[in-house]
Amino acid sequence: MDYFPLFYQITNRPCLVVGGGEVAARKVTLLLKAGAKVTVVSPELGPTLAQWKAENKISHIADKFSPEQIEQQALIIACTDDEAINQQVHETAVKNNIPVNVVDNPKLCTFVVPSIIDRSPVVAAVSTGGASPVLARLIRARLETMIPAGYGKLASIAAAFRGKVKERFSNPADRRIFWEKILQGSIAEMVFSGHEKEAEQAIDKALIESDEVSMGEVYLVGAGPGDPDLLTFRALRLMQQADVIVNDRLVSKEIMELCRRDAEIIYVGKERDKHAVPQEDINQLLVRLAREGKRVCRLKGGDPFIFGRGGEEIDTLAEEGVQFQVVPAITAASGAASYAGIPLTHRDYSQAVVFVTGNRKDGTVNLNWDALAHENQTIVFYMGLMGLDVICQQMMAHGLSEKTPVALVQKATTPEQKVFIGDLATMPDIVKNSDIKPPTLIIVGEVVKLHEKLSWFQS
Repeated sequence: MDYFPLFYQITNRPCLVVGGGEVAARKVTLLLKAGAKVTVVSPELGPTLAQWKAENKISHIADKFSPEQIEQQALIIACTDDEAINQQVHETAVKNNIPVNVVDNPKLCTFVVPSIIDRSPVVAAVSTGGASPVLARLIRARLETMIPAGYGKLASIAAAFRGKVKERFSNPADRRIFWEKILQGSIAEMVFSGHEKEAEQAIDKALIESDEVSMGEVYLVGAGPGDPDLLTFRALRLMQQADVIVNDRLVSKEIMELCRRDAEIIYVGKERDKHAVPQEDINQLLVRLAREGKRVCRLKGGDPFIFGRGGEEIDTLAEEGVQFQVVPAITAASGAASYAGIPLTHRDYSQAVVFVTGNRKDGTVNLNWDALAHENQTIVFYMGLMGLDVICQQMMAHGLSEKTPVALVQKATTPEQKVFIGDLATMPDIVKNSDIKPPTLIIVGEVVKLHEKLSWFQS
C-alpha cells in the first residue's frame, strides 16, 4: 500500500484550507460535514466560501499564506494555483508534523482525500493514492449503487442493541454469527424499507429465541481458476463471514486477500507427489473445526466437484452430521478456454467436450483412450503436464491425426497466463523446450484452431 487507510476524528478541531476558490469550497464542505472548525486563508473568497463566512460557518484570514498561520491544526489542505505557495504550505506542515494535502499534487501530500460513500455512521472511502481521482470516483459511483441508503439507519439500530447482544451472548463468535443473521436477513430488509420499529421488535424477539451456537458449519467454496473477478457473490459472502479458511495451493493470493481479515488461515495445499495434508486428515479437520462451533470455508481452486475431491469431503461431513453448503465455481477448463479464445464446443468443430484427469499412476496415465480419441470432440486434460508424452502418444495410437491441434494453458485467467499452441506430434517438444510449470490445462481438438482469431487475453 502506498498509503495507510484510516478514518480521522476532526470534530471541533482546527483545520486550515489555503485557497478561496470552488476547489477549496469542495474541500471545506467535507471538513464541515466532519465537524471541523475551518479557517480559510486567501486574499479573496469565491461566492460559496464568502456566503459561509457571512453565516459564520468558517473563519477567514484575508491574506496570502505565511508559516505563522500554522498553529497545530489537525490537518491542512492547499488549493491554490500558485506552485510556490503550495510548496511552502507542504514544507511548513511537514516541519510541524501536520498532515497536509496539496490538491492535484500527490508528491506534496502526506494524506489524500478519497472518494466517499456516506451512509453515516457507515462511511466507505475509495482512493487511488492520487494516481487517478477519476477512477476513484467511478469506483465510488459503482459502490453507491450497491450500498442502500438505509445502511446508516441499520448501523444506528445495531449500535443501540450492542449492549443487549453482548449480555445475551458471552462468546464473541456467537455474537458475530447473531449479527450476521440480523444484518443480512429479513430484519435488514425491514430497515431498508423504512420499518425501523418493526426491525427493532424483531431483534428483541431474535434475542429471546436464539440459542448459544453449539455446532458450526462448513462452506465448500469454489475459488475458480484464478481471476478474483470470476468469484460468485455467494462465494465472496461466505469467505467474508467464515471464522477459518482452509485453502488449497491453487487458490491465488488475490483471492485470499478477499477473505475475512481476522479469519484463521489453514493451508492444506497439494502438489504433485507432495501432499501438505493427506485428504483424510483434511476431511477430519473440517469436522473438528465445525464441532468447535466455527464456520469453516473450505476454499478450493476451480470447482470443488470437478477433480477437486469435494465429494469426498462432504461425504465425511454428512456421515459426521456436520451442516455444509456447496458453492460451485467456474471450473479451470471453462476459465482457461474462455481466456485463451478456445470455445470448448463449436458447431463447425466439436459437438462434445470431455473433462479427464491426467494424473499419472504407477508411471502410466490410465484412461479410456478408445472413448477419448474421437473427431469432432474436445478433450480437456486436468493435471496432465507430467503425462503429456503419454497423452499425445496414446491419442495418436488410438486414431487421432498427429496434426490434431493442442493448446496448453499455463496459470489460466491470471496476469501470468501463457498459451502454447502445437499439435499431438509437436506439443511434447514444445513443453521440453519451454519453462512450463503447473498449474496447466491441456485442450485437444479442432477448436484450438480458433485461438488466434478469438483470443482477447494477450499471453
